[in-house]
This record gives sequence, C-alpha cells and structure tokens, in this order.
Amino acid sequence: MAAYSDEEQTDEIFEIEPDADLHANTLEHGDVRGRLALQMLKQVRDSLNHVIQLMEEGDAARATRMLVHFVSHKKRAEAELEETSGSRILEGVFDGQGMVGADGVRYAVPENYASKSKLVEGDILKLIIKPDGASVFKQIGPIERRRLAGQLTMDPSTQEPVVVCGEDVYKVLAASVSYFKGIPGDEVAILVPAGGRCAWAAVERISHQHV
Repeated sequence: MAAYSDEEQTDEIFEIEPDADLHANTLEHGDVRGRLALQMLKQVRDSLNHVIQLMEEGDAARATRMLVHFVSHKKRAEAELEETSGSRILEGVFDGQGMVGADGVRYAVPENYASKSKLVEGDILKLIIKPDGASVFKQIGPIERRRLAGQLTMDPSTQEPVVVCGEDVYKVLAASVSYFKGIPGDEVAILVPAGGRCAWAAVERISHQHV
C-alpha cells in the first residue's frame, strides 16, 4: 500500500520549489501571476456574492444572467492566466481515483493528495499543468457529504481495501488506509456524497480494534 508521512501532507509533491539560481529570474513573473490570481479570486467572490443576493431576493432571471456572465468572464480570465503563466488550466469532477476533465480526458489524482483532502466522488477539481509538465490539483467545489461508519476489510478478488457499511461496500484509497495504519477489522468513519450512490468513499478516520 502507498503511504505518506506527516511531512508529505504539505502541498503536493508536484509543486516543485525553483532552484536558487533561477529564483531571481522568476521572481518578477511570480509577482505578476500572484497579483493576477488574487484579482481573479476577488472577482469570483464578488460575482458569486451578487448572484446569491439576487437569488435570495427572488430575482432568478437576473441571477441567471449574472451567472452566465460570470462563467464567460471566468473562462476569459483563465485564458489570460494561461497566456501569462504558460500554464494550462482544466476543471473536472473527481471520480474516486482521478479527475474527469471537461475535455473528456481522465487525469490521475495522486493518492496522497486525494487522501489528505478527503476527496469525495463528485467534488470539483482544478488541474494546473505547468509549462515544465508538473501538475497541481486543487479542490474548488466540494459537494455535500454524509458520514458513515463501517468495518475495514479486503476485497477477496482484488486484495484492495474496502469498507463494509451494512449491505453497502465502498472502495477506499490504499494510501488513506496505510496512513491511518488500518488493518482488516478496524472501524472506519468514511465520507460519501450526501445524495445518490457511489463506489468510492473518503476515509475520515480509523479506530483500531486490535492491540
């Protein structure tokens, strides 16, 4: 099973710190990207607050128009960020192991990131592919969750960890089980989407039943 240490629970291994010799040359570009990213975040916040206010006031028509405008502006802003930084930006849905992008391609999500972030099927992710090919995933739209309790066991056909909750069986990431040092028979608290069925669950914690 893959494992990750406490130190590895910092940001992704893919976010490589630049070499000291290159730092001076990239600092100016980094400042530009930082200012642009901050501006984008503020615009997103203000736009969404306005949409929410319109919905609360019962003006669904204006809220819909504002949301359409926001989405269009967001796409333009991301295009500008891609042009400025040379990075490629994609959004997609987490399927339990990977991200299914808007382009229809499935991108593998590192298990240590998915585990530490407790990603659940249906979460919206953003993938930034940097000019050097490095990849960075960010959770940008967590869906509503519900907590279940079950027992850790191993799938007899695949020898991969699963959690049994009554009549339901959920797959869980091996990295999560390894991090909590889980063994078959342990009690597991898992997170699943609040609505609908799913194949995968996120491990929240494991209680050891054996000494």
